[in-house]
Order: sequence, then C-alpha cells, then structure tokens
Amino acid sequence: MIGQLRGLLIAKHPPDLMIDVQGVGYELQAPLSTFYLLPELQQEIILYTHLSIREDAHILYGFMTLGERHLFRSLIRVNGVGPKLALSILSAMDAQEFLRCVQQNDSTGLIRIPGVGKKTAERLIVEMRDRLDTSLSSDPQRIADFSSAPINKGVTRPQDDAISALIALGYKPQDATHWVNAIYDPTATSEDLIRRALKAAL
Repeated sequence: MIGQLRGLLIAKHPPDLMIDVQGVGYELQAPLSTFYLLPELQQEIILYTHLSIREDAHILYGFMTLGERHLFRSLIRVNGVGPKLALSILSAMDAQEFLRCVQQNDSTGLIRIPGVGKKTAERLIVEMRDRLDTSLSSDPQRIADFSSAPINKGVTRPQDDAISALIALGYKPQDATHWVNAIYDPTATSEDLIRRALKAAL
C-alpha cells in the first residue's frame, strides 16, 4: 500500500495531478480542498495517499491532511459510495460542513452534491454518524479546510479550469458553464471561480 508521496509537483488540473518522486511520475486524483493548498509547479509537496484497486485500473488518491484521508476512507465504506463520489463530496464541502450535515441530519445539503440522491444522503447520515471519529470535529489539525493558496492557471484560462474541474466532479457541463459564467471576474483565479461556483451550486 502506498501511504505517502513526497516529490515535486509537476502537473495539476483538477482533479488530476502528478508528482515526480525521484524520476517516477505518480498520477493522482485529489479533492478540491487539497488543490486549494497545492504549491506552485516544481515545488516539493507531501501528500497522504489511498490506493484504489479495481479490475480495470489502479487509482491513487492524494490528500493534504490525514484527517481528509480518514474521511475519504470512511466515505468509501458506506454502501453505494465509491471513490469518485467520495471525491465529489470532499470537493463540494469541507470536512466541518460535512460533519455538520451528518450531526444535524441535513440530507438536503448532501443532496445538492452531484451523484448524491435522497437515499444515498440518508445512508450517509446513518452510517457516517457511527463511523466518524469524534476527534475530527474537535481537532482542527485533522480537518482539511479550504485555504487561500491559489491553483496554478497554466496556459488555460481560469474559467476553463474551473468549468473542467466542476465537470470532472460530476456536475453537468451546462450547469458548470452557467455557474462559472454567472460569477466570472476577470481578476479571479481558478481557485476563486471554483469556490464561487460551488457556492452557487449549493
């Protein structure tokens, strides 16, 4: 099992990124909460990882904190929730907000996430209430909060990056385009647009 990677960040385009570890490029997928904390390209980074093994693919997921990975692993143990949906949940809301939904039986907040229907939301609340470590809600060091670290824009336009990220997380292309265009600001970074669009979606 690969539990941690340390190397140079050489590519990032939500939700995909690549880390060069002594000449070997590791491809990973990460939630937007981790992307908000990424450094600039060619900078060293340490990510906690989870390896998902399927018949047709081995997919590595990366997280900035152990708390974020813990929540991801708890989510994928819920019946009907796979890694892709868990990634969408962690991208749509931070860990504190998810904990609030679970503790307050707020299925409406969860249903707004693409791929989460009424039955899945109810199942998440019931199963996660028993599984979540209560220390997550009291120890801020184990919670992956959104930060002000910018997403590298690369050669594409910030709005294109934001739309692509939302589509990759399960939002419909027309909805992603509508939300980004509605809140577009020429001075905004990709990170700013993604955050504002997610607020509009939720």
